[in-house]
Amino acid sequence: MQEKLSSMRKFRLLKQVPFFFFIVFLLSYCEDEIYDPHAFESSTFLNGIMVEYWMYQIQWLDEYEAIDELDNTEYEMLVVEPGFNFIDFAYDTEYLVSALKYRPGGEKRILLAYIDIGQAEDYRSYWGSNWVAPTKDHKGTPDFLITIDPDGWSGNYPVAYWDPDWKSLWLGPDGLIQKIIEYGFDGIYLDWVEAYDDDKVRQEAESVGLNPEMEMITFIQEMRALGKGMDPGFLIIPQNAPYLLDEDPELYASIIDGIATEDTWYYGEGDADWDDRKAGDLEGGDRHDDEYSTENRIRQNKKYLSHGLPVFTVDYCRDDYNADEVYFKSRKNGFIPIVTRVSLTQPTETPPF
Repeated sequence: MQEKLSSMRKFRLLKQVPFFFFIVFLLSYCEDEIYDPHAFESSTFLNGIMVEYWMYQIQWLDEYEAIDELDNTEYEMLVVEPGFNFIDFAYDTEYLVSALKYRPGGEKRILLAYIDIGQAEDYRSYWGSNWVAPTKDHKGTPDFLITIDPDGWSGNYPVAYWDPDWKSLWLGPDGLIQKIIEYGFDGIYLDWVEAYDDDKVRQEAESVGLNPEMEMITFIQEMRALGKGMDPGFLIIPQNAPYLLDEDPELYASIIDGIATEDTWYYGEGDADWDDRKAGDLEGGDRHDDEYSTENRIRQNKKYLSHGLPVFTVDYCRDDYNADEVYFKSRKNGFIPIVTRVSLTQPTETPPF
């Protein structure tokens, strides 16, 4: 009889095994694969304004309807193209600033002007009629035009950013930084800081005995001095180039107010339109190799947190599932994320609210 009862218990256990493993699998799947974008909170204070959610749009703001659409959002910080120095289709920058400086309820926003300090763009008013664009193998005219954009953005050319003629466009009397402040922006959001890491730009710097990292830090330091002289609350947030901090951690941390990094989890291809399938959700490849793997990007970004600086992440996704993953993982690491598409032509379709 005892033997019979033992056999029955074994039979019942065997019947339960598949269900047991199904439950383990389900729990594991839920833990590892389902992401709640609101599971963690992260924020920072800039000029006394708490920033938890932000938006990034640098195209198509020449239409009042597009400005109004962006204005009717609750984001505490906006990064936008100031647009006054386009050759064609310049923005009504006065209207843009007056509309976007305040949220719908009247609360003040942080409004940052996107600028590309490491590349010349042939659609800007500073592009002279006698300028000649560089090619992959030859420098352009003026001499600070070094090469073509490595990511495929047309009309963009990495420069010798230490060149006095290039600097004067930004720092000189009636230069771009002065105009940005006069329009009423709270600060600047710097693109192509990583020009110091471009192979051809590095070769150019080293050929004249310059340290490309320190020249970029000096350039940013000069922009900060000019900005602070006009507006004590002037903010500087560089995008990318996270390893620049390692050149002189204390100095670099003292001249910026945070950092934004693209592509930690997902990226899009340069010049991809909003609805292009390559506008986001891409991962791996050269973009995530070696020191720029997702794990290494996170590790480097946390150095900025250790210096008391906020980290904003920018990832490009079309898929809601991927977007949820980014919001979850970015905030879990203490960063402040935005998920949009690489063209940056409209407010994202994956808002965090």
